[in-house]
Amino acid sequence: MISILRFVLILAQLTIAAHLCQAETPSNATFFRSDTGIANKNASSLPERFDAPTKLRWRTDVDSGQSSPIISSGRVFFTTYRATDRELATVALDQESGHVLWKQKTPATRIEQIHDTMGNPASATPACDGKRLFVFFGSYGLICYDLKGRKLWEQPLGPFRDEYGASSSPMLVDDKVILCEDHDIDSFLIAFNKRTGKILWKTLRPNAVRSYSTPALWTQAGRKQLLVAGALELAGYDPANGEKLWWVNGLARIVIPSPVPVGDTIFMAAWAPGGDAGSRLNFGSWKNALEKWDKNNDSKLSKEEIDDGAVLDRYYRMDLDQDGLLNQPEWERMATVFNRAENIALAIKPSGRGDLTDKAVVWKYRRGVPYVPTPIVLNGVMWMVKDGGIATRLEAASGKLLSEERLPGPGSYYASPVAGDGKVYFASEAGIVTAVADEPQWRVISSQKLDGKIYGTPVLDKNRVYIRTEKSLHCFEKEPVAQ
Repeated sequence: MISILRFVLILAQLTIAAHLCQAETPSNATFFRSDTGIANKNASSLPERFDAPTKLRWRTDVDSGQSSPIISSGRVFFTTYRATDRELATVALDQESGHVLWKQKTPATRIEQIHDTMGNPASATPACDGKRLFVFFGSYGLICYDLKGRKLWEQPLGPFRDEYGASSSPMLVDDKVILCEDHDIDSFLIAFNKRTGKILWKTLRPNAVRSYSTPALWTQAGRKQLLVAGALELAGYDPANGEKLWWVNGLARIVIPSPVPVGDTIFMAAWAPGGDAGSRLNFGSWKNALEKWDKNNDSKLSKEEIDDGAVLDRYYRMDLDQDGLLNQPEWERMATVFNRAENIALAIKPSGRGDLTDKAVVWKYRRGVPYVPTPIVLNGVMWMVKDGGIATRLEAASGKLLSEERLPGPGSYYASPVAGDGKVYFASEAGIVTAVADEPQWRVISSQKLDGKIYGTPVLDKNRVYIRTEKSLHCFEKEPVAQ
């Protein structure tokens, strides 16, 4: 009798464990570009316009922040920053009504350094596995909440040596939370146990300088890989242990867009100032720099000695030991980065290990490459948008130019394009949202201006589009949903 009871108890425990595992399958994981920017099959009848009052289901005022919203378990999650009292926070809204369900403040004692005009310390997009929410602030670290806002664990990280702050977002693979932090020094890729916050592995990236790309998950031949794009290089890592498996050289010196895996091909775009042919910055040799500027003959260069604006603009990141003087290794490190950088869009098919630069590249394209927005690949077409509202469409298989058009919204673009229901949506920094038809011939469906600047990427779900501005989070739908 005891044996039978014991068997029943064991069977019950195994059943519960199986259900828990099923509830935490990767299909439940939501993080930045976990959908590669393409709406899932539940998205239909998405709105074409955003200027008719009947299309606005709800609008909720929010504090500033540049993180993209994510949706999970009937909630909308995002992070905020209120400069008046230096408050960092995580917010959950009800997906149906937009009402605030909870808000948790982050007790950061120091706010990281950010860009003077366009930076924000609430830039990393949250991640959620359907049971836990993971948020990251470069001023504080990684925090895990349950979906009711109760803190489960935290891991202190940052601030980092980077005057633009940290904006790479956490992503999820199996039982791990992954973060890539590439900065001026001490760059690394790290994995945490998502249940406990324990560090599972940490891989140093000594040659990586500042970049802000969020890793992507790629499954090839049944094997999962982390795709990590950083300065000059796209690499594949084993999520089980953080081992670097392969790499392809030839990216920009600062990389912000995420890799886009589609089948056996990975699409990538990377652009940074000073990397275009014909306008490439050349720092020259250390010997020449000393001959021009070393007035006191100490074989080092102070800011006061240098009269080159391109060098002075980058002095902080070059001065790795922060002693107020540039030495030869510091100079040559930055010069090498600029010399090797390529502003490029490309497709690769990695197979094997090690340096695959000469083996994996399928095609390259050098025009219309974005600085911040991650491209999308839809129905055999790669869509990109760069500052100025230049939208470029390439044939995904060959890299052949299909069209290059100017969107109605000029200015800078930080939000990535998203697509669903035969439409591709673009959002400019100025708050202009444009819908373009996913058709062979270029056709703008609509273009409207919202109530504030847009940095976060819109989210598509069912018949709704969620758009965050600096002032509000909007939920638009094509037609009212029957209650």
